Amino acid sequence: MGQTRIQRTKIAVICEAALDVFSTHGYRGTTVDQIARAAELSKPNLLYYFPSKEAIHTHLLNQLMDTWLDPLRELDHTGDPLSEILTYVRRKLAMSRDMPRESRLFANEILQGAERIGPALSTELKPLVDDKARVIAEWMHAGRLRASDPHHLLFSIWSLTQHYADFDVQVRAVLGPEVDDPFPEAEAYLVTMFTRMLSV
Repeated sequence: MGQTRIQRTKIAVICEAALDVFSTHGYRGTTVDQIARAAELSKPNLLYYFPSKEAIHTHLLNQLMDTWLDPLRELDHTGDPLSEILTYVRRKLAMSRDMPRESRLFANEILQGAERIGPALSTELKPLVDDKARVIAEWMHAGRLRASDPHHLLFSIWSLTQHYADFDVQVRAVLGPEVDDPFPEAEAYLVTMFTRMLSV
């Protein structure tokens, strides 16, 4: 039997509150009581939907993994190589702009040893990355992109785009209050950098 509308609504409220709390305090610094307060629910009511803090965290991570991989899945082996890479950079940067809490949730999980998401890194992330790295390597071998290590290229895209979510406070402190939105300049910089790096 499927969930009722009320159940779906309550689960969505809990997940939204938990995302705020986990992304701020990390897994270890978060308690069920904090999530319940943020969701404006009693603790017993919350535990009716999720039996533990770990269950909520795992649910969020499983939802996030699929979303996180979508831009890489969309990298098209039939497209123009440089355009495909630059589109991927833009999509990842847009996710940092639009989903900073999700980015911090994922980063915190990785920094703490990926205890809950570790299996998905091997069964979902690695095969996809290996497949797209082969595509990029073929482009490079054909002389359509300047040669470099495809895996490390992807790592650099992840780090350079997700930095703007995971280190948002630092970015804004350094740029100062006169820069209200760092993302347009970040996109221009990253597009220029990867274009120069990969163009033949």
